[in-house]
Amino acid sequence: MALSLYDLSVPVFARGLGQLTHLLDKSLAHAKANGIDPATLVDARLAPDMLTLVGQIQRASDASKLGTARIAGVTAPSFPDEEKTWDDLVARIAKTRDFLASVDRALIDGHEDRAVTIKTREGEATFTAQRYLLQFALPNFFFHVTTAYDVLRHKGMPIGKMDYLGKF
Repeated sequence: MALSLYDLSVPVFARGLGQLTHLLDKSLAHAKANGIDPATLVDARLAPDMLTLVGQIQRASDASKLGTARIAGVTAPSFPDEEKTWDDLVARIAKTRDFLASVDRALIDGHEDRAVTIKTREGEATFTAQRYLLQFALPNFFFHVTTAYDVLRHKGMPIGKMDYLGKF
């Protein structure tokens, strides 16, 4: 059985966001149990020139909703980057998952050759929807999910590979 463009996108993004929520939930429980202020985690980063945990989650949200919208030929909802608290982050992920669930499979499957043009620092880049998903959107999404995991791990949260991968 062949995989469809929908199967390679929406469920993958939704699952990754679900695992990101799991990482946040487990980290918050640990922080509360050990007297760690969650605000110190929200503003944590791996290096001075990298985004904070908030920024990583915002970018994971953007990568998944924009990635899905672009291959579906629809407009993604705009979420202002105003998250400041743990609850804000969890709500951002939930809104993103709600958008993903609203995208009809028929808007994606069969449109692998749809042109997708994005603006980059170097100008514009144009892909087919399939190439955009596989070579840009998914790697970008997983970069930010992984970096969010790394920020939490760096701050001592007891999360591991199986928390990232999830149950199968």
